[in-house]
Amino acid sequence: MSGGKLAIHGGTPVRSRYLPYGRQLIDEEDIQSVIQVLQSDFLTTGPAIEQFEAEIASYTGAKYAVAFTSGTAALHGACYAAGIGAGDEVITSPMTFAASANCILYQGATPVFADIDPRTYNLDPKRLAEKITSKTKAIIPVHFTGQPAELDEMITIARELNLVVIEDAAHALGAKYKHSSIGSIGDMTMFSFHPVKHITTGEGGLITTNNRLYYEKLRQFRSHGITRDPEHMLENHGPWYYEMQFLGYNYRLTDIQAALGISQLKKIEHFINLRKKYAAMYNEAFRHSDKIQIPYQSTESESSWHLYIIALHLEKLKGSRKEIFEALLKENIGVNVHYIPVHLLPYYQDLGYKRGICPNAEQLYNRMITLPLFQGMSEQDVQDVIRAVNKVLDHYSK
Repeated sequence: MSGGKLAIHGGTPVRSRYLPYGRQLIDEEDIQSVIQVLQSDFLTTGPAIEQFEAEIASYTGAKYAVAFTSGTAALHGACYAAGIGAGDEVITSPMTFAASANCILYQGATPVFADIDPRTYNLDPKRLAEKITSKTKAIIPVHFTGQPAELDEMITIARELNLVVIEDAAHALGAKYKHSSIGSIGDMTMFSFHPVKHITTGEGGLITTNNRLYYEKLRQFRSHGITRDPEHMLENHGPWYYEMQFLGYNYRLTDIQAALGISQLKKIEHFINLRKKYAAMYNEAFRHSDKIQIPYQSTESESSWHLYIIALHLEKLKGSRKEIFEALLKENIGVNVHYIPVHLLPYYQDLGYKRGICPNAEQLYNRMITLPLFQGMSEQDVQDVIRAVNKVLDHYSK
């Protein structure tokens, strides 16, 4: 993809080739890991799944892990395991991908959006507390961009009211909160392995938990609600026998995907260190700018830096966010926006959610741009982004 010449500036773009905001990094070791599975007896429901789950559990410090076809499927499974159903309410952040709320709807429950902290962009515990009712069943905090939410306050609220905490850590593999690894803290934690995430299985997701009951429900839910465990069956007709005990789904990850995940996980610390390095380069380049706000980082947590988001000070710029965004694209910088607040999406508007219910999230959305950040970048790529941002901001300065 090429943006061509930047008409408002003239001349050539900063980059000759398009730089995406995110992309997987696959090496020969990854490829060989997949080939080995393709040459084995099991392409699905085989040993690679159990190995991948065990290695993620070990990495995060959780007792159990259950792999799914996607992060969305994993969230759906977590909502089922938590007993969420019709008449229940679940509080989550509006500043996230739609899946964080859709999983609640899948179970017939009602998503309730609490506003974000304007510094961290994560769910604000004070706004969360204001949304709790007698119907509240669970909380789904989102570790937005890789920075952990304020879990202590949320878990304290949850324990007092017997609520389930399901962490959406799609952005936060390798992140830490008060020296504890994300994945070992809440009742259940979801990770995503989409290609733009820290490691990839192509598509894929996973739940970690320390609760044996949740673990068993998750495993059964991802496979049609079927069990072959004699200890859990009502009858046993013989070695072939199985029981479908509730309506589950086919959410099974393949061994092909798990093999890629196992290989990618060996490089996770290197990948995260690169992301941290590139984020620090952005911070240093933009920290004194009066035209953009760089991401705030809490001292209580350690981000794994899935996204790098700048917020424009539009009052100091003569262009709109759209104009600045399009100008960066013409510089061949693959910017993006994460995210449109979920309650503003047409489907949720049709459900009756109103504009104005989460003003901090809505204001942030109008100002934010996501810059490229992924382990396959080079330092020169980062410098190109910095040059392009400065070039465009200078042009649109008042």
